[in-house]
Amino acid sequence: MNLVADVGYRGLQALLQLVLHPFYYVGLIFIVLQYRRQIAFERKLFATKLHSLVSETWRTVLWGWIGGLFASVLMAVVGATVQPEAVTLLWVISLVLILFRVRFLCWAYAVGIIGVLQTVVGAFGVLRDEASIAWLTGPLMQLSMPAMLALVAILHLVEALFVRRQGARFGTPMFFGSKRGKIVGGYHLQGFWPMTLFLLVPVQNGGPALPWTPLLGGDLWQHGWALVGFPVMIGFAEMTISRLPRDKVRISSNLLLLYAGIMLGLAALASLWPVLTLPACLLCILLHEAIIWYSRWEETHRVPLFVHGSRGLKILGLLPGSPAEELGMQVGETVHKVNGVLVRTKSELHQAMQVNSAFCRLEILNLAGESKFLKRAMFSGEHHQLGIILAPDQDALHYAEEKQRPIFAYLSRRLVGLLSKESSQSRSV
Repeated sequence: MNLVADVGYRGLQALLQLVLHPFYYVGLIFIVLQYRRQIAFERKLFATKLHSLVSETWRTVLWGWIGGLFASVLMAVVGATVQPEAVTLLWVISLVLILFRVRFLCWAYAVGIIGVLQTVVGAFGVLRDEASIAWLTGPLMQLSMPAMLALVAILHLVEALFVRRQGARFGTPMFFGSKRGKIVGGYHLQGFWPMTLFLLVPVQNGGPALPWTPLLGGDLWQHGWALVGFPVMIGFAEMTISRLPRDKVRISSNLLLLYAGIMLGLAALASLWPVLTLPACLLCILLHEAIIWYSRWEETHRVPLFVHGSRGLKILGLLPGSPAEELGMQVGETVHKVNGVLVRTKSELHQAMQVNSAFCRLEILNLAGESKFLKRAMFSGEHHQLGIILAPDQDALHYAEEKQRPIFAYLSRRLVGLLSKESSQSRSV
C-alpha cells in the first residue's frame, strides 16, 4: 500500500507539472491549426466539410492521453527516461525544425540531432568547458542516448498502433496534379497526437528502490526515483493516389513497427557498446527518412486508383450522414449505371438522376469489380442528391501540390499548396 500511495502522490505532482507545461498547449494549438487547415481544404474543394474541428480535436486529445499512459508503462519497464531539462531541449529543436517541414516535429529528428551534438561536444572538450554555452552543453552531456533512442522506439510503437486504428479517419480526399499533367484523386493522410508522458527518473535519495529492475540503467534505479510529466507530439503524414486509405495506413503502420523494433535494438546495442551511439543516432534520422522516401517512391510506380474509366465514375469520398453512406457505398467503388443509364461523365450522371427525381436505382461496381444494386427514395430539400465525392476530371478548378509544407502553411489563412485552374468548380454530387 505504501508503494501505491507513493506512486499516487508522485503521479499528482507529475500531473501538475504536465498541466503547467507550456509546450502541451503549444501542441494543442498546433492540433487546432491542423484541423482548421484541413477543413478549409475540404470546403474549397467540395463546398462542404468532412470533419468537425471540435470533435476531432477532443478525440485526438483523448487518445493522446491513452497512448501516453500506455507508453509511460512501457518506458518504465524499459527504463527509458528523460531529464526535465532535456524535454525543453527536445521541444526547442523540434520547433525550430518545423519551420522547414511540419513532419520534423517527430522526435526521431530531434533525438538524432541531439546524439550528434553530444558526440561533437564530447570530442571537443573546449566547447563543453565554455561558460557561455553551459546552459546547452550541461543538459546535453547528461543525457543517456540509449534511453533517448528507446524513447523514440516506444513513441513510434504507439504511433504505429494509432495509425493502424485511426489513420484512415484522418484522411482527406484531395485532387492532385500528376506528373503526366493530369488531375487525379487521392488522399492526404495526416494526424498528430499530443501525448502525455509520465516518466520515471532515477535520483539520489529519492526514497525506496523500484520493485522491479528496468532493462536500461541498472544500478541507477537502486537509490530512488521520481516521476516527471511532460508532453510529446507524435504524428504521421502520408499521401496516396494508388491505394485505398485503409490499405495505405496498414502499410505505414507496418513500416513504423519495423522502425520501432530496429530503434529498440539500436538502443540496446548503444547501451552495451557506447561507441555505437553515433551510428545509432544517425540511423534514427536516416531510417525515418527512408520510410518516407519508400512511400513516395512506391506511389510514383503505381497506377492511380481514383480516376474515371470506361465503366463509370470512381467514388473518391462520401459525405458523412449522406444517402450514399446510408446505402453502404464505399470509397474506391464505381458508379456504373443510374436509373438504368450508363454514366461516364458528371453531366451524364446528373442527367440520369433526372430520369426519376423521386427514386434512384444504382448499379455500383464494388472493389472486386462485381455489380451490386442499390435503390433509395429521393426527397426534396436534401442538400446533396447522393453525397458522393467523385474523382476529379480535367475540369476540376483546384488541386493540391504533392509537397511537404512548413509551419507557416498552418498559420496562414491562405491555403498554401492549393493551385487553381480556370474552369468549372468541382462539387460533390
